Amino acid sequence: MKRIGIDVGGTNTDAVLIEGGRVLRGVKTPTTEDVTGGVRTALAELLQGDAALSASVDAVMIGTTHFTNAVVQRRGLNRVGALRIGLPASASLPPFVDWPADLAALVRGQVVLVEGGHEYDGRPIVPLDRKAIRAAARRFADQGLSAVAVSSVFSPLTPECEAAAAEILAEEIPGARITLSHELGRIGLLERENVALLNACLQDMAQRTSRAFTDALADSGIAAPLYITQNDGTITLAGQAERFPVYCFASGPTNSMRGAVFLSGIEDGVVVDVGGTTSDIGYLKHGFPREANAAVEVGGVRTLFRMPDLLSIGLGGGTEIDPDSRAIGPGSVGYRLTREALVFGGRQLTATDVAVAAGVAEIGDPQRVAGLDRAMVGAVLEAMHAMIVEGIDRMKTEAGDVPLIAVGGGSFLIPDRVEGASEVVRVEHHAVANAVGAAIAQVSGEVDQIFSGLGRDRSIEEARAQAERRALEAGAAAGSLKTVEVEDLPLAYLPGDSLRVRVRVIGDIATPAEAVAAAG
Repeated sequence: MKRIGIDVGGTNTDAVLIEGGRVLRGVKTPTTEDVTGGVRTALAELLQGDAALSASVDAVMIGTTHFTNAVVQRRGLNRVGALRIGLPASASLPPFVDWPADLAALVRGQVVLVEGGHEYDGRPIVPLDRKAIRAAARRFADQGLSAVAVSSVFSPLTPECEAAAAEILAEEIPGARITLSHELGRIGLLERENVALLNACLQDMAQRTSRAFTDALADSGIAAPLYITQNDGTITLAGQAERFPVYCFASGPTNSMRGAVFLSGIEDGVVVDVGGTTSDIGYLKHGFPREANAAVEVGGVRTLFRMPDLLSIGLGGGTEIDPDSRAIGPGSVGYRLTREALVFGGRQLTATDVAVAAGVAEIGDPQRVAGLDRAMVGAVLEAMHAMIVEGIDRMKTEAGDVPLIAVGGGSFLIPDRVEGASEVVRVEHHAVANAVGAAIAQVSGEVDQIFSGLGRDRSIEEARAQAERRALEAGAAAGSLKTVEVEDLPLAYLPGDSLRVRVRVIGDIATPAEAVAAAG
């Protein structure tokens, strides 16, 4: 298949054309403020006005930081109705209780708590108050809230209350966007509820972004289906991404990690992706990013759901350097690098300027940094190397040395020898590894759920069936599905032989004919 992979970063928008496992062409263009403008430019440079080439593209995969940035920068978010099912329990810490005040003020709509939910062993706390849910739905509707997040106590064990609430909400609020916490998060009410609230406040933006990307493809003469990359290194159809935009958090670094695997052939080791603003350090396990098991904060909101285990440090090609104090960052010129860096005629000293002055990179006009103080250049370069070494050491989980794959447009900041790394691997097309990772991604379906009273074998089979169904809904070809991860953990504090089962299935993207057959 002929695929286009695009990754929209904070500084650059990268695009590649891949066919038969080979990178045919790659481009790097500045990211624009409206995001889609950079996508259009990248497509224009990649396709070079070749109408026949545009028409022959089978699929387009786009990764974007748009949703993460929206939460971090507090922009483009819609207000959300929060419905929690769990009274008389769980009343002391209401929804949004641990959110940053400025973000909560933007997102918080009506908050309603009703009776219902389940105990840790699956028994109902009290009967579900359907009348209260219907009244809450009418209050949401009266306030014009079309995005609603529903959370219920111990819903990963039994989602009955959330499913019943969704039916009532759909009846009372036609066209409502309803997020159910059990579809996203794990045990831990506040963290799971937070994920659902974040997802709900992003759904309108996700729809606008998806449609803008679709329009950009159409304007480029591409009629292929659009996929959006997710934070586990896989992709999903744009329609599914509109339902679950939180799964796109941190997808850019995971694209780079998957691209690093494809370009190097190394499936276990450390990947350092140095972009224009940050360096993202991740650990590869069997060719996929290692998943975080602890709570992860997004924009100051504590969450617990599927996220890659990443360390981001404030070091990139556009990182601002103070020549007097020799301070590195935290500011960055970002996508303005080609206008503001010294080597491009600007006035801001950046990490790229230091690298050029030290002779480790050939970018722009070296004469513009020839007069920099050599002691300052050496000290700053050494400090940047120390930041990378410290980050790698924090991410390693074993004492021995492991391979380090250097990718990203700013990977010249990584020295050829790094303490803790058995070798530093530099690959062809390293600057667009994130777009390569998007282009070669497969479709996944994942289930992380608690099963009770079914026994181990039946619980795993049920989880596998659900994961396969989700993979098909995300655009996978039925005949290509393969189970890549199965984990089961007995939960001694729950009765009935309760197990937490996690199953992950991946598959190739479906051809148009396969997609039609699956749909009907």
